[in-house]
Amino acid sequence: MYRKILLFSVVFLMFFFSVENKACTNFLITKGASADGSTMISYAADSHVLFGELYFFPAMDYPAGTMLDIYEWDTGKYLGKIPQVSHTYSVTGNMNEYQVAIGETTYGGRKEMQGQKGIMDYGSLIYVALQRSKNAREAIKVIGDLMERYGYYSSGESFSISDENEVWIMELIGKGKGEKGAVWVARLIPDGYVCGHANQARITTFPLNDKKNCIYAPDVISFAKEKGFYKGKDENFSFSDTYAPVDFGGARFCEIRVWSMFKDVNDDMQKYFDYAKGDIKHDKSFANGKKNPNKYATNRMPLWIKPKAKITLQNMLDFMRDHLEGTSLDMSKDIGAGDFGMPYRWRPLTWKVGEENYCNERATATQQTGFSFIAQARAGFPEKLGGIIWFGVDDAASTVYTPIYSGSTRVPKTFEKGNGAMMEWSDNSAFWVFNQVSNFAYTRYNLIHPEIDSLQHLIEAQSQKFVKITDEKAKVLYKENPEQAREFITDFSVNTADELVYRWKNFYKYLFMKYMDGNVKTPNPGKQNPHLTQPGYSKKRYEQIVKETGDKLKMKGGGH
Repeated sequence: MYRKILLFSVVFLMFFFSVENKACTNFLITKGASADGSTMISYAADSHVLFGELYFFPAMDYPAGTMLDIYEWDTGKYLGKIPQVSHTYSVTGNMNEYQVAIGETTYGGRKEMQGQKGIMDYGSLIYVALQRSKNAREAIKVIGDLMERYGYYSSGESFSISDENEVWIMELIGKGKGEKGAVWVARLIPDGYVCGHANQARITTFPLNDKKNCIYAPDVISFAKEKGFYKGKDENFSFSDTYAPVDFGGARFCEIRVWSMFKDVNDDMQKYFDYAKGDIKHDKSFANGKKNPNKYATNRMPLWIKPKAKITLQNMLDFMRDHLEGTSLDMSKDIGAGDFGMPYRWRPLTWKVGEENYCNERATATQQTGFSFIAQARAGFPEKLGGIIWFGVDDAASTVYTPIYSGSTRVPKTFEKGNGAMMEWSDNSAFWVFNQVSNFAYTRYNLIHPEIDSLQHLIEAQSQKFVKITDEKAKVLYKENPEQAREFITDFSVNTADELVYRWKNFYKYLFMKYMDGNVKTPNPGKQNPHLTQPGYSKKRYEQIVKETGDKLKMKGGGH
């Protein structure tokens, strides 16, 4: 789609429908770019029908001949069986006991490369790889081998894969009908740099002879040539421009989220704002001597950038809460925000007035998040004590991220799988408790959300202090009894998370009593009734009402 900014082509609409149900955001931080020397990746699993819960797979031993059933993560559809390995590692959420973490975003890609043979969907690749890998490079190999042996079932994906020393971005896409497997490229993020991806393939050209820093499928280029997608020199081959070119939607709904983080850590990002908004400049040259039908964007952001300052854990938590504040696309500033400055728009993402198509913004923080996390891997810790997944459910802007050690032997009851479902209420489910607070805040956002923001940051700051204390005690215990140390971090993770949910339940009761019926009530010591204020609507709204209704609501005759 390369017409005016508000018109959408058939190609874009196909892309839009492929990512609308699963539109996610990942930020990737290397050791040299983080304030404490840890690696960090974030992931927001954004889907209107994904129930937020913390998955757990205990370490297991299996007899020879055991088979593993594969189900599609998005739908629960049975896809087939693969042989199980003799031993699997424990996995908490999207991070295993060896600090390997994996996140993802879906980008769809060329329509010709959909519908291929295979039983490994992207969710199965993630959770099977986590159970079989001790470091990021092993995870990449496992994913590549699984797709080659059993075929790939999903559409285009970007994976964030990290351990305590390295952070990788891996992008893959199926080969289309009648084919098996996938083509893919994985690149090591240089130490000291940060990266991001958000439903748009981002790897362009890559080194062909640098196995230490770049790994790829043997046929990633030859397959494109075979299908007629590319005819240039191998060294000029671009994965994204060939298999998932950027269009308006890929920029405005996807790359804008990467840009929103990049601009906060590097002052040189404003020059990419036009690109991120969807004002794409196209390549008019012809690499293969013929017209380039894809009109590849030439003003793309770099795959990774160097931040001006070290990134803290709190920075990462705040990146996940971005609504494009401080930019011309800030959703809290236009008429769609209503009188209460709400930085959300109800779906659908695109809409029509007359014959013209329009869109809402797609910011990092969104109401339809099932769960999100920051996986923090820390070198120098005893085995199974270093990994922490800071986990939250529902809207990242109103959740509280709770620390869960990835070496835990169980997960909190309030977050565990099976405690509620998307159409099954549970009073002690973290997902429903946090949704109650966030959805109530949407009714008067500018009044209620500041209270959420204040408490969430207070609790997260406390948790970070408690983690430091827990780390030190766990290290001492580990010298005497490693298993006892592991149970200690498990107890801390479970108790902290469960207490958070019960605290948030009480917080909802407080907010509801204070702000119900559009009023604001505060305690009035010694009096039967509380102080009452009625903020009403904005001056601008009242003026608009008078303009639209004339004398209809005008008071006459001095009544009151």
